[in-house]
Amino acid sequence: MKWNLLTSETTRVVKLPDDIYPIDLHWFPRSIGGKKQSHAESFVLTSSDGKFHLISKSGRVEKSVEAHCGAVLAGRWNYEGTALVTVGEDGQVKIWSKSGMLRSTLAQQGTPVYSVAWGPDSEKVLYTSGKHLIIKPLQPNAKVLQWKAHDGLILKTDWNSVNDLILSAGEDCKYKVWDSYGRLLYSSQPYEYPITSVAWAADGELFAVGSFHTLRLCDKTGWSYALEKPNTGSIFNIAWSIDGTQLAGACGNGHVIFAHVVEQRWEWKNFEITLIKRRTMEVHNVVNDAVDLLEFRDRVIKASLNYGHLVVSTSLQCYVFSTKNWNTPLIFDLKEGTVSLILQAERHFLLVDGGGLYLYSYEGRLISSPKFPGMRTDILNAQTVSLSNDTLAVKDKADEKVIYIFEALSGKPLGDGKPLTHKTEIVEIALDQKGLTSERKIAFIDKNRDLYITSVKRFGKEQKIVKIGTMVQTLAWNDTSNILCGIQDTRFTVWYYPNTVYVDKDLLPKTLYEKDASEFSKNPQIVHFVGNQTTIRRADGSLIHLNISPYPTILHEYVSSSKWEDAVRLCRFVKDQTMWACLAAMAVANKDMATAEIAYASIGEIDKVQYINSIKDLPSKESRMAHILLFSGNTQEAETLLLQTGLIYQAIQVNINLYNWDRALELAVKHKTHVDTVLAYRQKFLEDFGKKETNKRFLQYAEGLEVDWNKIKAKIEMEIAKERERAAASPAVRASVTVQQ
Repeated sequence: MKWNLLTSETTRVVKLPDDIYPIDLHWFPRSIGGKKQSHAESFVLTSSDGKFHLISKSGRVEKSVEAHCGAVLAGRWNYEGTALVTVGEDGQVKIWSKSGMLRSTLAQQGTPVYSVAWGPDSEKVLYTSGKHLIIKPLQPNAKVLQWKAHDGLILKTDWNSVNDLILSAGEDCKYKVWDSYGRLLYSSQPYEYPITSVAWAADGELFAVGSFHTLRLCDKTGWSYALEKPNTGSIFNIAWSIDGTQLAGACGNGHVIFAHVVEQRWEWKNFEITLIKRRTMEVHNVVNDAVDLLEFRDRVIKASLNYGHLVVSTSLQCYVFSTKNWNTPLIFDLKEGTVSLILQAERHFLLVDGGGLYLYSYEGRLISSPKFPGMRTDILNAQTVSLSNDTLAVKDKADEKVIYIFEALSGKPLGDGKPLTHKTEIVEIALDQKGLTSERKIAFIDKNRDLYITSVKRFGKEQKIVKIGTMVQTLAWNDTSNILCGIQDTRFTVWYYPNTVYVDKDLLPKTLYEKDASEFSKNPQIVHFVGNQTTIRRADGSLIHLNISPYPTILHEYVSSSKWEDAVRLCRFVKDQTMWACLAAMAVANKDMATAEIAYASIGEIDKVQYINSIKDLPSKESRMAHILLFSGNTQEAETLLLQTGLIYQAIQVNINLYNWDRALELAVKHKTHVDTVLAYRQKFLEDFGKKETNKRFLQYAEGLEVDWNKIKAKIEMEIAKERERAAASPAVRASVTVQQ
């Protein structure tokens, strides 16, 4: 039978012979990576006589294959449509080609296999074995993962390709959510009746659970949004529509039940939007209690509310509303159809559908459509894509250690075109939203739950990837300033100025705000971080709002517009060590040493204050710049800067002070100057520690060279005098040098 949902007419697809009792049905996957399949309109039907049948849309039985002894309990196409897995009462799991030829028998066991699901990359198969779940890779000799999942027989299981989570339902009347390593993320309480079906929506945000007279809709973290009690007997199978807005359930009394997902809610600042019917939204402004109704031509599939705009995609069109005016939306047609994700930044938004990534301005103009080889857009979600005003970052599915970074306006890969690579698999990524393009940062969590931060712009030189947190569950950047918040282990942490790691690493612990997060229970998620309010969703689905101090945001604003006096005044008013530490780091980052000195003095870092004072007394601007770079730990850049401006002696001296003896000698020999200076300092160093010279190069140059401290001191004085004169004589040259930096 098939139904047309728009017109509710019913047609019979195929009349099977009387001795065939169909058990499971699965449509061939619709589209892969944007390419429409030619023979997409067919399905597999498994039946009780041990066969499966490949049937076309028109109802012709293309092929019937003897597959199992006893009934074939389930059949599933993989995501590419290149293979079919069937399981039966005989306890066998078999893999077939798409034409119905047997490829392999993956597993055999003594109990019936009731349910089967493919892994996200179609490399693994998940199937049930009594009370156990088993994940078996297709490669021979690979490790099989098996764990006890329920106290009763497991009746249904499903594995989502977007969030990589596994659902299971059993006769112990519970349903559970697992990650792909078999760790339990959620377990429901035992209900009255066995759970007979579970199914993920395609985008992995929701799943449905069916039982006797029961249909419930749940969030991916496990808590239940809604419960319906239809009078239908047990619901034995649930199938979602491809856009995730409706589902069909096969009921024990021979009915088919249809359900629509409504009442989704979006919140931003003072607006609260609810989808009240399939094609109607209600906008509630909580400040003045105004209510607006938005009507759409087709059913709403996805929506997003942020940065003063509401973006809604229906099955054919995209609507863009401004929160200032709900009456005149901007409407444009969609090419591909089902939008699976909408992401917003301040100046533009991103639509993701089966065919690709499309970046639109809020005026509805297509800005760019970034692509990379092997891109699969159907499995992207908010954790694996991030958008800011000038940059788009996408985590690759084929190689989970790689992040592709694009320029938003052109859609081309950023910088030298190489993606960002990390040493382990990456789980979640996020770009900061404010500040200059050249300072754009990306924060990401890897699968060990460590939080790293790195700069997006890379010109040849390998940017450091710095670890700033451990055991981080979830993270979010602020929408108005570059403040990062996350939940690590049992603490809610705010990094007021994550950039500190590039300026003065020891300061980072002083720029954090931490709060005990045990009230958020297990596995909380940060929903958004707007202004100075963070919204966190607990594992039971309740929302918690947390306020953080407004002062760091104000400090960020002052610094970005270079109001240093105001910034110092603010810190003196607040009298908070964290604020002073942030200001110190910001001042050094922006090379404002006077402010840095005040800030470091306020947090009691006396050694740094002294060093900053010594920088002030340096004769030329180039030396000062180089020492500021040294202060942040960028020794290589400092040396390059000095050599570029011809201050050879200063570069050698920097290396001597850092005890980089080999490099100091190398520079001295290369530029044929101050070899004796290096040797003299080296000798003094060895004498102080009572050691003998062992380095061959130093022994070679020390032969026949008399160390005369008076001569060396005179030479050094001369160099410094020379530098003073140069600095005084050439303001014009100096200006050009600063531009180069």
